[in-house]
This record gives sequence, structure tokens and C-alpha cells, in this order.
Amino acid sequence: MSFKQSLIDVYDKKYKQLLLLSFLLLFVCVGFLVFKFVTTGDVVERGVSLKGGITMTIPVENAVDVHELQSFLSNRFPKADISVRSLAESGKLSALIVEAADVDEDFLISAISSYGIVLERGKFSLENMGSSLGENFFRQTLGALLIAFLCMSLVVYATFRIAVPSFFVILAAFSDIVSTLAVISFLDIKLSTAGIAAFLMLIGYSVDTDILLTTKVYKRREGSELERLFSAIKTGLTMTATALVAVLVAYFVTDADVIKQIMFILMVGLVFDVIYTWIQNAGILRWYMEWERGR
Repeated sequence: MSFKQSLIDVYDKKYKQLLLLSFLLLFVCVGFLVFKFVTTGDVVERGVSLKGGITMTIPVENAVDVHELQSFLSNRFPKADISVRSLAESGKLSALIVEAADVDEDFLISAISSYGIVLERGKFSLENMGSSLGENFFRQTLGALLIAFLCMSLVVYATFRIAVPSFFVILAAFSDIVSTLAVISFLDIKLSTAGIAAFLMLIGYSVDTDILLTTKVYKRREGSELERLFSAIKTGLTMTATALVAVLVAYFVTDADVIKQIMFILMVGLVFDVIYTWIQNAGILRWYMEWERGR
């Protein structure tokens, strides 16, 4: 018996147990997000671009220890939310980006100067976003994410014109987004507008693999269900592996934190997509098709 046939036989006998594990994973992720919301009032840490605050871009010529500067500022303003990032050109430090919420800009400038960084008016940029404006912007970005998800749902339904399989595709995409968000929240990564863009990209990618699965397994009739399923898995995993390689290269090559956040979210989402497409969605779809035949 070939390895492929052995794999098919194992999946044929264990797909319901695997399906249960995928729902257990989703339940844990949802439970964590609910716990985070109850204890902190939000499901994820937000950066200055989504909650308001000060963003300073400071050109530097000499080496600066970013972690030491952030620790210094955090000790100086214990109630403030402060993060320090570096910008590099050709591998050399060119500027610092200081993001701070709940602190006055004059006090922040004074503290950075006392650390030993020379700040000359006109040679650094400072942007100040009010908390109400940041909150409003966050709501608008969430609204855009919700509209994108609803539009995706309509396109999926228009593609298959059958409610139940379409719902399975939407459920898998929802599971992927929620689980990725739970990982971001668990790691206390501060979500920025770039992160929201990454989630929009993830919606599209999740739906691609689920539509591939549903089209090959449910709509086509050549071969057995398991043969069609493993044909779809072969194609889908090739797509995911290719995307993961590109994402990993971009993550490790770039020095920009914004690009790193996008790539990290996509990387986590692609891993979850394998679980929710080829275990959750495939298992439910097969169960549904068995029910249809029995009816």
C-alpha cells in the first residue's frame, strides 16, 4: 500500500475526530478573545495609529539602543503607552520612531533630550492624533473589515448558489481571522493600520483555498470524494507553501516594522488556513455530502 493510500485511509477513518479538534481550537481562540475583552476592555492591543497619541520620527546619525531608550521612557512615564522602533537604510540606523499615548508632547521631547538625543526644531517630525480621532478611525477600519467580509460572503454565495456549502466557506474564513487575531492578542502585538490591511488580505486568501476545496469536492463529480479531496489538498498546499515562502523571505529581509507586522499576520493566518480549510471545512463538507446521500 502506497503512502498516499495509507494517508487517505487514515483520513477516511479519523476525519470526524480531526474536525472536532479544529472546532476545539476555534473555541479556545474565541474564549481567549472574550477573556481579553472582559479583563482589558479590548480584544487586542492597539498602536497609536488606531487609538491616538504622538508619533515622533527622529533622524539619528549615531547608534542608539532602541530597547534601552524605550525602557528609559517607560520608567519616566509609567502610565503612558510607549514604543520605540528603528528605521534603517542599507542596514544602517537612520531614524527612530517613538510612538506614545497618554503623555504630553513637551514632556516627551524633554525626556528624549535628557536621554542624550539632540532634538532640533525642524529636524524631526511630530504627529499628534487625539484619542477621540484615533477611536473613530479604529471604528471605521473595523467597519471596512466587516464590509469586506460581508461582500466576500455575497460573492461566495453567488458562486455556489447553495446556502450550506457557502456557509462552510464563510465559517472557515471567519475561523482563520479569529484565530489569527487571538495569536496577535496573546503575543501583545500592537495592531496598526498595516495590521488591518493584513487581515483584509487574509480574508481573500482564506476564501481562495476554501472555494478551491468546495469546487473540486462538491461541484465536480469525476472520481471518488476522497480522490477529489486529496487532489484539492495537493493544489491548495502548494499554493500555501508558495505564499509562506514569500512571506517568510519578506519578514526576515525587511527592516520595516510595518512590513514585518503584515508578514507576521499573513504567516500566522496561512498556518491556520491549512487547519480550517483542509480539516474543518473539508470535514464538514464531507459530512454534509454524506447526509445528502442518506436523505
